[in-house]
Amino acid sequence: MGAMAVASGGPGASDAPDASGAAAPAAAQRLARAVTEVLAPAIWAAVLPVVVAVHAAGWAAGLAWGALATSFSAVIPYAVVWFGVRRGHLTDHHIGRREQRRTPLLLGLVSVAVGLFVLVATGAPDQLTALVVVGFVVGLGVTVANQYWKLSVHGAVAASSVTILVMTFGPVLLAGALLVALTGWSRIALRHHTAAQVLAGTAAGIALAAITFGLLT
Repeated sequence: MGAMAVASGGPGASDAPDASGAAAPAAAQRLARAVTEVLAPAIWAAVLPVVVAVHAAGWAAGLAWGALATSFSAVIPYAVVWFGVRRGHLTDHHIGRREQRRTPLLLGLVSVAVGLFVLVATGAPDQLTALVVVGFVVGLGVTVANQYWKLSVHGAVAASSVTILVMTFGPVLLAGALLVALTGWSRIALRHHTAAQVLAGTAAGIALAAITFGLLT
């Protein structure tokens, strides 16, 4: 899920936070900022491989497989972003400027592809491999979309992650939809995305995850 861990339409106003409407009250802004950080793509990309791996292979082996997958899906991609921010090439770790997203997203995809090769070569559990494929597919989708429109990566990652959890553990985890909704609200409240950008990202994440994970498992 590396490209998804990297970042959260067209040129001009679409590249900046949504300027329409009034800003949320200060308390709501603080809550939205906390939600955006806690439910950031990098967090999903770090935690989900461990959860799926433990479910598929048990605690001991699962933790090892999960750590291996996370290194390629979250650690390396986020290190790319951190380095970019430190060097001044990126404005922030959520890469709020659409035109800055191409390189880190592509490097994230490369990291996921390498990780996928390593997992397949070393006999990783099928569900974990399928998860990493989903990460690549969703990452590719948002990378292409962000060349033209600032589709919400936060929305796509949260939605695809909850979709995989539901398909893995059953409908009880449909309650995770609340986290997806909360994530979308935070992006809109912070005026980092429009409602359309959040809804499009959410829909893309659900569709790509459901189709890809379903076909592979």
